[in-house]
Amino acid sequence: MKLKINSKAPSFKLPSTDGSTFELSKVKKNVILYFYPKDDTPGCTLESKDFSKLNNLINKNKTIVLGISKDSIESHYKFKKKYKLKFHLLSDEKKTVIKKYGVWGKKSFLGKQFMGIIRSTFLINSKGKIHKIWSNVRVKDHAKEVFEEIKKI
Repeated sequence: MKLKINSKAPSFKLPSTDGSTFELSKVKKNVILYFYPKDDTPGCTLESKDFSKLNNLINKNKTIVLGISKDSIESHYKFKKKYKLKFHLLSDEKKTVIKKYGVWGKKSFLGKQFMGIIRSTFLINSKGKIHKIWSNVRVKDHAKEVFEEIKKI
């Protein structure tokens, strides 16, 4: 299923590093939902640190940041603590949400093909509609670009 701009963001519940179960339908703010392949790998670390640096400005714009990968919640706790990330990470070990958002797909690395998370970001407005989608994200300056987009909502 391909998600489209202005369509309703698929709702979900996932375990969060704040110790609760996060429910998208209960959030009345804008949400930056970024899907990344793996905790503590170079690209994912850079992307997460960039969002963390901008987190206070993002929050001032009535928006929250959430990172999702298929890593366990324990892995997320370590990753969040190691880099002092200022937002929560959600664990989707069963890949339910990852598949709902259409970010599970064929990837290739060093000539090998495999299935994995295609680095993607969804900006969801406070009414639960998808405002913008970034797929096959290039990490450099991505967080800044997303932040600039928040100001347009």
